Amino acid sequence: MSENSSHKQATRAISSGRGANDRGLSVPIWATAVWESDSADHAYDMAHSVGPDEFYSRHGNPTVSAFTDAVADIEGAEEALAFASGMGALASVVFALCSTGSHIVATTQIYGTTATFLNGPVARMGIETTWVNGSEPGAMAAAVIPGRTMLVIAETPSNPTLDIVDLDELGAIKGPFTMVDSTLATPFGQQPIRHGVDLVLHSATKGIAGHNDATLGVVSGEQELLDDIWRYGILHGASASPFDAMLALRGIRTLDVRQRRQSDTALDIASRLASHSAITAVHYPGLPEHPQHDRAASHGLLNASTFCAAQPLSAAPRPSSVNRGRQPIQVSMKMPVGRWASTLGSFACQSVSKTSMTCGTISITRCRRSERPEPVAQGCV
Repeated sequence: MSENSSHKQATRAISSGRGANDRGLSVPIWATAVWESDSADHAYDMAHSVGPDEFYSRHGNPTVSAFTDAVADIEGAEEALAFASGMGALASVVFALCSTGSHIVATTQIYGTTATFLNGPVARMGIETTWVNGSEPGAMAAAVIPGRTMLVIAETPSNPTLDIVDLDELGAIKGPFTMVDSTLATPFGQQPIRHGVDLVLHSATKGIAGHNDATLGVVSGEQELLDDIWRYGILHGASASPFDAMLALRGIRTLDVRQRRQSDTALDIASRLASHSAITAVHYPGLPEHPQHDRAASHGLLNASTFCAAQPLSAAPRPSSVNRGRQPIQVSMKMPVGRWASTLGSFACQSVSKTSMTCGTISITRCRRSERPEPVAQGCV
């Protein structure tokens, strides 16, 4: 976090991430692949340091660092790492911390592409995933295999049905690293690190960047843990673009204002849908009658839920469009129908039609070293 960490979050969103600016108020785009070295010894030192900003842009870039500094600041984390996409961030975390024989616990209320990744490439590498209902008390901790489980992954609020996982329960799990995909909440909606969660992942493409013109992933957490992830990440190669980093940093400057307006709009639409005779159910935790309303309030989410899902009277529940056909996960949801099914202010929703909606997700935090296996990431540093 920056020296301005005592300032309010909205102020930090405007003032953080200016380390590469010099005297300019806007971050410059360092469109540079490689930097000149002063000597062979200097080049050697840069090649063997963690996250150098002026060596090779796969290792680090000043514009990208400005973006990650800002994310860490508003997330309340020691450090953050940026990637070319949310899925690039997820893959780097999983393969940095897990190896053949490792075990992962994941909640069924999760982004469909995350499920495809865990059931496909991750399983093919000999890493087993146990799926649990994240809304069921104790289910995540009960699925942990001592000495083998390396990672517990939850998405909250989930995409797209807005199920809420108990962050205090997740943060209290001993042994494996814990990670929350907090894409739909953004750092202004919740800060999982404050609840003891180790890593927060965001698809910054969505709410953080907010203008449909940048593709980025970011993970926040403890410096030491992120250094391990960085060592694998530079081998994986999902490097963030300085152009997208600049655009996402611009998005952070207005995130507080955007999210407040989007949340007000979402609550208004949810309230109208809830009283409509053609609607049987509305999935929006900001409504007092929502079964997880109190949990959402405890996480600070009542002013952060930026879209809602509704089931019309004639529509039967069916498999989620983001999970359909991706076995073995079976998640049923009530699909949104009609032009008022979702608010688009948060840019969480990539597409809305009369019958379906597909959305996105991702973020990171503090590391507890006790009672857990060591990460297996091996890099060139």
